[in-house]
Amino acid sequence: MVSDVAVLEAALGYEFRDREPLIRALTHKSWAYEQSPGGPPCDNEQLEVLGDSVVGFVVGDILLRRFPTYREGQLTKLRAQLVSEIHLHEAALELRLGDYLRLGRGEDMSGGRAKKALLADALEAVIAAAYMDGGIPAARGIIERHVVGSVEELDVAIPGVNDFKSALQHLAQSRRLPQPRYVIVSSNGPEHAKTFLVEARIGPELVGRAEGPTKKAASQRAAGALLEQMERGAC
Repeated sequence: MVSDVAVLEAALGYEFRDREPLIRALTHKSWAYEQSPGGPPCDNEQLEVLGDSVVGFVVGDILLRRFPTYREGQLTKLRAQLVSEIHLHEAALELRLGDYLRLGRGEDMSGGRAKKALLADALEAVIAAAYMDGGIPAARGIIERHVVGSVEELDVAIPGVNDFKSALQHLAQSRRLPQPRYVIVSSNGPEHAKTFLVEARIGPELVGRAEGPTKKAASQRAAGALLEQMERGAC
């Protein structure tokens, strides 16, 4: 477990001074029950509750500082996406968090290491453990790297925040131009870490090109690149 935890710490970008909270954060109630039926709680459920609050607070703070001109509704939608179970699950998968969990035999055999709710909860518990070990700066570092990241890479477009495709469509309509088309130019890299190159095109001359870790993210970035060109009056 010690060597495994060291690998996880490297992935998180944070080295714990005291690994006990981290070990607890990785301990599912099924494992704790098998080890000590009816004993005091030694699983990650309490840490999960704390982590939920820490993630919500830090994400809100990061977004407010990063997007000071956004309205309440825009920030609320973006925050809801970032703290959602779906997004936290994806972040946990990228960290391979399931590989480090201590699960009971039944939970392990039923695919617990890939379950959406279980992994999202475990990530919140790990963030809570970092908070207990190193305070808000430790938790914030993990959240910035693995939860917030680049807003443009979110697969769900949020109107007024990162939905460049909708904005480009509206601009094209307002100028009576053809509707934008999106063309995948290339994809490179291994299956687990592909990079896609996409072009956003309006007619034969207006082209925006960008890369991204998913087709959706690359398309949003390409739309953003073309939108910026058109708004500058370069086209």
